[in-house]
This record gives sequence, structure tokens and C-alpha cells, in this order.
Amino acid sequence: MKVKKQTGQRVFDYFIMGIVIIISLFPFLWVLLSSFKTNSQILSSSFSLPTSFYTDGYRIALEKVDIISRFFTSLFVAGISTVLAVVLYSMAGYVLARTDFKGKKIIFMLLISSMLIPSNAMVQPVYFVINKLGLYDTKAGLILIYTGFGMALSLFLMKNFFMSVPKELEEAAYMDGAGFLKTFTKIMLPLSKSAMASSAILTFIFSWNEFMYAMLLTSSEKNRTLPLTIKYFTSTFSFNYSSMFAALVMCILPTVIVYVILQEQIAESMVAGSVKG
Repeated sequence: MKVKKQTGQRVFDYFIMGIVIIISLFPFLWVLLSSFKTNSQILSSSFSLPTSFYTDGYRIALEKVDIISRFFTSLFVAGISTVLAVVLYSMAGYVLARTDFKGKKIIFMLLISSMLIPSNAMVQPVYFVINKLGLYDTKAGLILIYTGFGMALSLFLMKNFFMSVPKELEEAAYMDGAGFLKTFTKIMLPLSKSAMASSAILTFIFSWNEFMYAMLLTSSEKNRTLPLTIKYFTSTFSFNYSSMFAALVMCILPTVIVYVILQEQIAESMVAGSVKG
């Protein structure tokens, strides 16, 4: 009886997981398959498999807009923002987790409370500050904004991870003559790879997909990112679905690849702070 109950529970678990997987993957797979179909095939039977791999949609999309240039612009902006976020917030998280000073809890709560503020509410002050700094229509302006927006979650992840690491490791390092900085770089950072990977992925995905501030803070073609290209395609190719889906695939695929490669790191870091000692 107990074996039958466990088998039934296992079947139910797999059934639920299968539904979640289908719901999660179906939109992307549909867009991917549709990008290899002709316009007439999409309109006549949108859910059928392509009869042949039609690649003109990708060719037309690449001819209409310099996607390659915008791809590398997005890669540069998202990459630099990710590196800065991981470096800065790992150091800040370690200090907040291991040092005691007056007002530490208040400072931490103020820093992570930015998660509660809608990004739309900060449009005007952000635009004003970026203009005053002379960073309008520059990649540096976008990098500064994206690094700042990644602060709350990255800081939260890093601080919680460092708090879960036993203090005995640091005490042993101090007894061997290591200072605060050496202990951080040689012991704590290698241990925090999962948390750093999670912070990096979340920051990269946000920076890669962000649309509103990229549109607001840039005007020249050389500083435009891929999400703005998607807006262009959805308006230009409103009746050429093959090219529109091809453009969407080229914009979405990099973040999907990054997430699939490092998904285990995200899961590890999310539970790292839940176990003490």
C-alpha cells in the first residue's frame, strides 16, 4: 500500500512538472519554429510544424537593421554591468555580513528597499541625473543605470550567502596570518561562486532585456540595444511574421543559452542562505 502511494505521488509530481515545462517552453518553441515558416504557412496553420526550413526571414531581418551591431552593443553594456555588479556587491555583501558598525541594519534595509520602488517612478530623476552627468546617449550611462538597478537583489543574495558560511573558516585564515582582504579574495570569493553566478545571471538578463531606459537615454544608432530592435521589428514587420519571429529569436536566444548553462548555480545560491552553520 505504501509503495502504491509513493508511486502515485511520483506520477503526480512528474505530471505537474510536465505541465510547468510545457507552459514554460511552448512560447519560445512556437516562436522558434515559426521563424522557419513562410508567412502563408504561419497564417494558414500557426501551430503546425514547418514543411521546410525557410531562412529568408532571418536574411530580411538582418538586412533591415544592423542587428549584429546592436547585439554587440547589448553584449558590451550587459557584460560590463554584470561584472561591476558582481564585484561591487560581493564586496558590499561581505562587509555587511561580517563586520559590525552603527546603523548597519538600517543601511542594508535602505539599499534593498529599492526593490519596492517601481522603475517607472524613477524615470524623471534618472533622466535628470544622467543629463547632468553628461552621460546621455552613452553606453556608460546605461551601464551606470543597469548596475544600480541590480544592486538590491545582488546585495541580498551575496550577504545571505556570506552569512551562511561558517566563521571558523575565516578564523582559521586569520590564525594563519591572512588579513581581511586576503581572506575575502582567497577564501570567501571562491566559496561564493554559486551566489556570484546567480547575481551575474539575473543582472545580465535584466540588462539584456531592459527597454524603457535604453529608449529614454539613447538616441544614436551606435548606442541602441537589441530590445529597441524588437520594437522596430514589431512595427515594421507587422504583416511579415516570419521576419518578426526571426528577429525575436535572435534577441531572446542569448539569455536562454546563458540561463540554461548556469541554471544549477542559480538554484544553489537561492537556498544557500537558508542553511546556517
